[in-house]
Amino acid sequence: MIDTRKQEESFFRVLMIAAAVTIMAILIFILGTIVYRGFPALSIDMVTKLPGGGFYLGKEGGVLNAIAGSLYLIGGSLIIGIFLSVPPVMFINFYLRPGSVFAGVIRLSLDILFGVPSIVYGAFGFALMVYLGIKASLLGGIIAVSLLIMPIMMRSFDEVARLLPRDLPDALLSLGATRYEMTKVLIRQLMPGLVNAILLGIGRGIGDAATVLFTAGYTDNIPHALNQPAATLPLSIFFQLGSPVEEVQNRAYASALILTIIILLLSFGARYFSSKYSKHKI
Repeated sequence: MIDTRKQEESFFRVLMIAAAVTIMAILIFILGTIVYRGFPALSIDMVTKLPGGGFYLGKEGGVLNAIAGSLYLIGGSLIIGIFLSVPPVMFINFYLRPGSVFAGVIRLSLDILFGVPSIVYGAFGFALMVYLGIKASLLGGIIAVSLLIMPIMMRSFDEVARLLPRDLPDALLSLGATRYEMTKVLIRQLMPGLVNAILLGIGRGIGDAATVLFTAGYTDNIPHALNQPAATLPLSIFFQLGSPVEEVQNRAYASALILTIIILLLSFGARYFSSKYSKHKI
């Protein structure tokens, strides 16, 4: 007699292995293409110089403006995103009663916002900028990217917060801790989850082009004020790939390689920061 359960187990094991191998193959193919096309075009000038005259036609220059603009943009967006994401998550998980209808409505709203295309956030940010009288600038890009990554960060942080034991806040309060002290302890316990939420925000925000297309503008210079336009690496890659010159197209892959390296460095830095706090977990 054939063991049906063993067959089902073997089938799904093969299916999971095939899915994992497919995902790894796609990742390797993407990274391999970027490295193969981009590494020969990568140079010191690419990361240390601004675009010169005719850069998009194959002449000298680099993408320092886009590197600085991307870092400014994601840095400002993360600051706003963290300060506006953590308090609501802490409130619905540790200040409202379990099963609260209000908390359910907030989570449903975040799920809807999570699936909104980035171009919609860019259009909304542009409309908001027009209403407030803000020109295409670094500030406009920060606002738009903040709106993009906040639902992602809040929903990811919320899922981790829901895994924390429900009796921990009561235990802290019973020991004489104030609400503020309780929140500090809870945030320390949730720090690895917050870091994961930040990593998701970095990955979505720093690599998005549609959101900043109408809000941050583009410039060959490094912005020195919030009201100045800012270039980003995704837009720089887009413009370079649109060039008919093969050398410029290869520079686009080099810019993509730079963007990948920046994301990896930020990820490793966040993981290191998280590991320091995870030592204090209960």
